Amino acid sequence: MTLISFVVPAYRVQGYLRECLDSILDQPVDDIEVIGVDDCSPDDSGEILAEYAARDRRMHAVRLTENVGLGPARNLGLDRATGEYVWFVDGDDWLAPDCLAEVVERLRASRPDVLLVDHVRTYWNDTTSPSAMAEVFPEPPGEETFRLRDRPEALGLLHTAWNRLVRRQFLLDLGLRFAPGWYEDVSFSYPVLMAAERIAVLDRVCVNYRQRRTGAITRTRGERHFEVFHQWHRVFRLMDDWGPTVDDLRPAVFERMIWHYLSVLGNGERIAPELRPAFFARITADHTRWMPPGGYPAPAGAEGLKHRLVATGRWRTFSALRTAYQARDAARRTARTTRRRVAPRARQVARLTRDTLLREYYRAELRRPVDPTLAVYAAYWYRGYVDNPAAVFEAARRLAPEVHGVWIVRRDRVHTVPEGVAYVVAGTPAYYRALARARWLVNNVNFPAFVRKRPGTVHVQTHHGTPVKVMGLDQQRYPIGAVGMDFAGLLRRVDRWDYSVSANSFSSQMWERAYPAAYTTLEVGYPRNDRLVTATTEEILRLRAGLGLGLGEQVVLYAPTHREHLPGYRPPFDPERLLDALGPAGRLLIRSHYFHDRDRSTRRPTRDRVRDVSDHPRVEDLYLMADVLITDYSSAMFDYAVLDRPIVLYAPDWEAYRLARGVYFDVTAQPPGAVATSFTGLLDLFRTGGVDSAATREARQRFRDRFCALDDGHAAERVARWVFLGEQPEPGGPGC
Repeated sequence: MTLISFVVPAYRVQGYLRECLDSILDQPVDDIEVIGVDDCSPDDSGEILAEYAARDRRMHAVRLTENVGLGPARNLGLDRATGEYVWFVDGDDWLAPDCLAEVVERLRASRPDVLLVDHVRTYWNDTTSPSAMAEVFPEPPGEETFRLRDRPEALGLLHTAWNRLVRRQFLLDLGLRFAPGWYEDVSFSYPVLMAAERIAVLDRVCVNYRQRRTGAITRTRGERHFEVFHQWHRVFRLMDDWGPTVDDLRPAVFERMIWHYLSVLGNGERIAPELRPAFFARITADHTRWMPPGGYPAPAGAEGLKHRLVATGRWRTFSALRTAYQARDAARRTARTTRRRVAPRARQVARLTRDTLLREYYRAELRRPVDPTLAVYAAYWYRGYVDNPAAVFEAARRLAPEVHGVWIVRRDRVHTVPEGVAYVVAGTPAYYRALARARWLVNNVNFPAFVRKRPGTVHVQTHHGTPVKVMGLDQQRYPIGAVGMDFAGLLRRVDRWDYSVSANSFSSQMWERAYPAAYTTLEVGYPRNDRLVTATTEEILRLRAGLGLGLGEQVVLYAPTHREHLPGYRPPFDPERLLDALGPAGRLLIRSHYFHDRDRSTRRPTRDRVRDVSDHPRVEDLYLMADVLITDYSSAMFDYAVLDRPIVLYAPDWEAYRLARGVYFDVTAQPPGAVATSFTGLLDLFRTGGVDSAATREARQRFRDRFCALDDGHAAERVARWVFLGEQPEPGGPGC
């Protein structure tokens, strides 16, 4: 028999599900199975489960045809489980590395009905807070087992299904299932403890309980939070059915019920102000209904006062007390903030500079009406008329001519703006006026922090590549590559987004976890890649001729990425030796990362058969000219793959890059073509024809299927129709 069956329900967790599954399947234990239940999720959670099931025999994917909710989805997984123990893990949480070996050891040593494990809450800013384990069990119980009546303090641990492993036959004999609705953990976790004859504790953090910034029911206001009462009623009805065997536990369970009700009521993100009196009245009713005959151990201090007010139904007094506590806490926070700010302000010189005056001008323009026809475009921190925003601009100009598009560019990049395209120079009064008045703001990076999100305006984040390296909040785990990043500030900018344009399902998943906010994802393909699909043979020949590239020459484009954690690093690369391997018909184009657009030291000298094209205005033109792409961890590989031409992944520092900078997947294991980890290996690929072998073509096709399926030449049109015309795609089509 399998030792542990993991049940992982999945609903709207595509951004986190891979991390969850990897954290289970990568544990140094084989005696497990994972049952992933797609609860008819509208995102790609089901596809992720199927993908993992196809490549790991321990993984089983189940897809439901209708959404049934977390509790029934867990029940379905339980029905399919074969393990001696079952562990319900939520799809947005993940296990601590190597914890499973200790779990297995404790299970085999203690043979409990229930094994309680520790967890930490993990927040978006990469901080954690401990559970109550250390308070509940100051002295860890070790391998001993106990009944709840012997250690009733175990009720003080968080009442979730994922912090406990339960013996499956014990569950079956008990006949306990998850109830439908919210707070389903309540009517499962407490009865499990009350019925268990052998409870064990592992004082080891095993679960990272993700505190999601958006999307969690614990941060969703609404009447469904009243369902907590139904779950607790189920607990007490079970106790009634079980009779005298659990009567001695009633006082402790009753105290936990009142504590839980008050916790839900006190959470402003759950119960709206207008619903609080009714919620309080329900607490009072349950206090009367379920009060144990001999009373219960009410807490001391302020918490005890709350219990007494609940018992007597004194909502107004309770509300006034709550308001007073909130005002006290707010005053304390204000005092701390003031103390921190006084010193820096005292050192500042109060004089108006040009920037200060312009910011005042911007604030004045904010008081004027939004221009209902104005759309502002920018790319790469104002580096010019390029990338996804340029493609969207061109589509909008064709489909919505009533929209007046204006570009923001640096003064030294004005030359990139085509004739007839309106623009303003960054830092000028016209720049601040455009930012303040625009109805639409389109960018492939974030606009500056001072930009306000005005009511009625629409911010479109197009991004600028499918990610290999970790981005956004995920960079917190790799501080070497995130020096100087202000993650709180980043999230304030992300909160301005209305739309996030995604090239593929993978990108949607990663953006969701890297930039958690309430935007709408437009999974429509990449607008900038439309040109790669629609370009004609005549256009390509004309582009090649413009750079003096002959019809019979093999053109290789080398485009390495930037390594922010290693300033100045350049992978080993000798153009002359590569040209020798290419032969007399070989030509080499070299393009540095756009971060180096002002750093002339990164440029290679242009000479016979070698040309530095870092200043070329449109990288898409270079892709069209090239017969082969050499790159490392750049998003260029995803774009170039649209052309279905050979790609060589040149990754001499892969292990160091992966560990220091962090990556979302192993691109050397799932490459777009041939892989070389040394310059000598790179040369050998060209000498032997390994650049374009049957194996590399198969790898490229798998890569294209995964990342390029939406790039059909109409991505920019889909974005423009959705954003400017309000036309959403037909169900089942691209962008749904």
